[in-house]
Amino acid sequence: MTYRISTDIGGTFTDVAVVDGTGETNIFKSPTTPKKLVSGVIEGLKLAAEYYGEPLHEFMGKCEFFGHGSTVSTNALIEGKTAKVGLLCTQGHRDVLLFREGGKENPFEWYLDYPEPYVPRYLTLPVTERMSAEGEIITPLNEDEVRKAVRQFKEYGVEVIAVSLLWSFVNPAHELRVKEIIEEEWPELESCTLSHVVNPRIREYRRTVSTVIDASLKPLNTRYVGMFQESLGEIGYKKEPYLFTTSGGLILPEDMVEQPIYSIDSGPALAPISGKFYAMQELGKDNVITCDMGGTSFDIGRITDGEIIVTNNAKIGHEKLSIPKVDVKTIGAGGGSITWVDGGGLIRIGPEGAGSEPGPACYMRGGERATVTDAALVLGYLDENYFLGGRMKLNRELAEKAIKNDIADPLGVGVMEAAHTVWNTATAKMAEAIRDVTVWEGIDPKEYVFVAGGGAVGIHILPIVSQLGAREIIIPKTAATLSAFGGAVADVVREFQRSYLTATNDFDYDGVNAVLAELKKEADEFLDKVGIPEEQREFEYLAEARYPFQEQELSFSLQSSSFDNRDSVNALVEDFHEMHDQVLGSKEPGQYVECVVWKLRVKGVTSSISLKAQELAGPEPAAGSLKGTRQAYFKEQGGLVETKVYDGERLKAGNKVDGPAIIEEPTTNLVVFPGEAAMVSKYGNYIVDLRQAEDAIDVKEEEFISN
Repeated sequence: MTYRISTDIGGTFTDVAVVDGTGETNIFKSPTTPKKLVSGVIEGLKLAAEYYGEPLHEFMGKCEFFGHGSTVSTNALIEGKTAKVGLLCTQGHRDVLLFREGGKENPFEWYLDYPEPYVPRYLTLPVTERMSAEGEIITPLNEDEVRKAVRQFKEYGVEVIAVSLLWSFVNPAHELRVKEIIEEEWPELESCTLSHVVNPRIREYRRTVSTVIDASLKPLNTRYVGMFQESLGEIGYKKEPYLFTTSGGLILPEDMVEQPIYSIDSGPALAPISGKFYAMQELGKDNVITCDMGGTSFDIGRITDGEIIVTNNAKIGHEKLSIPKVDVKTIGAGGGSITWVDGGGLIRIGPEGAGSEPGPACYMRGGERATVTDAALVLGYLDENYFLGGRMKLNRELAEKAIKNDIADPLGVGVMEAAHTVWNTATAKMAEAIRDVTVWEGIDPKEYVFVAGGGAVGIHILPIVSQLGAREIIIPKTAATLSAFGGAVADVVREFQRSYLTATNDFDYDGVNAVLAELKKEADEFLDKVGIPEEQREFEYLAEARYPFQEQELSFSLQSSSFDNRDSVNALVEDFHEMHDQVLGSKEPGQYVECVVWKLRVKGVTSSISLKAQELAGPEPAAGSLKGTRQAYFKEQGGLVETKVYDGERLKAGNKVDGPAIIEEPTTNLVVFPGEAAMVSKYGNYIVDLRQAEDAIDVKEEEFISN
């Protein structure tokens, strides 16, 4: 039997998804090991090998695909544990990282200072040179200044040098020469990063900041990827692994080492891929909202008309990047998010988390502060003897103590009421975050299917969706490893882009066609390197354009890969008008368009996984699936209620579980609230249709009126 394995390191747990040769998917979780992240991955792989009854080396030797994502880069940025970077820039542009794009995010917040630049000013050294927007050398490069700056960086002890010169993406001659000088002056330096390689597009600040962030991650990422590959080889994996990217695809380790910026938030980028997969398989629908609640964060993604939204306006902290990134909103509301009462008597959730070490109070690892997981345990939604399928014990007394000290006593309420308030606050916070990316962007949640993932999501997802007025929810069997499973079904994806300004009223056919041909050449070289056959390659050409005098561009697909006549340009203009109307609610027919960036998104189709259907049983839960009952808190029924607890592994396709009830899976729990019901689909996933609950309420109201 062969295996397809995907892993994802989260802040609290490390997830492993295994698709075997029969098409079955099994998932495994192990605590994340912050001091040596790869150890958590190997522990998860040991659990998988044990499940399949094989020694670890034999199990890994049968692995035909291995995908991996981690939080190494993201955590390094958040914690400020990146490499020391020296930046070489064009004379007169030393403060581009401070002033960014010329204004504050909110001009009315006049009392706020500009955030600190990513690279301090003393490590940002200018050199004399100037390239025109057309790529002509206006001022030659002063090589003596470059050498002096490199020697200065050496004295300052920088670990990597970033180079971002004006208009280098049009003509990179000066940046390339700077690199040669750095190698001559400082041959021991591991690497330098050039802006025309990292982000060859217009907008000086965004190109510069993405270059220095990339540079700051390079030493760390190089060490981590090397160690990870070595560790996989030691346990018997014989091929080269794929690494997840921020754009929701897979690339080879050597490419990630060259451009580590594409590893930022790579895990959350894969949850929408899982969501799209499950929604199509289960319901044949392509409008999907994914919710992934792990131990540290709550991630929200959206798929509209089958398209996963990829944006070039992503933000990392205070910095705006212009790299392609799956549009995922993240808030600090995970199971391990710490909760407290502020000075105004309001409960706060996150963003600080307990992580895996020490973890929530109930983990018995030294954590003392109350978390969302502690509240769930106090409310009876978790079994202290069946966490992670019984592999990890929880302590209810420690959870109650933390809730009492941090929440109940400051509020002057009982422990149970305090725990419910924590749970309810976390639920409301997550629902509001979903409104931000739906209602406030003109999207009606009722038109979308919700796919819920993450180990903690099943305790909150039904009331979250109910608050939004939406109806259909899918909780996959792989919910606890939603992002990791996304890696198992993901394709090789990469986007190539180049800035080239032209207007449709005076279109530069030769220049644009040359850029598109260059992008195609780069894409083919990449797909050749990763071994994607011609018949499995898909290409999508795009442009970023704007009306004259607009500040921001919109991205849209092109109908052709080249422009040969006026008709092809007119088609581009019409497509832009329609996109502008769709996104911004207006268009200007007859107006010409300025095209700023040209892009080629390539996909190498590698996955052909489909869910395995089961024989349908009746709605009555299968014999032996009822584990018993326990007290669980449901406010609408007055408090603690004797609640049925079902073993999810024993339920059959077609079974229906009416609330109040709790379905326990080895890696997650689904709380079915009163008046609601969960159905086991033919693929073994849980589907909840809240319209059934609404219909039941309507019937009761009609009976009451008639009586």
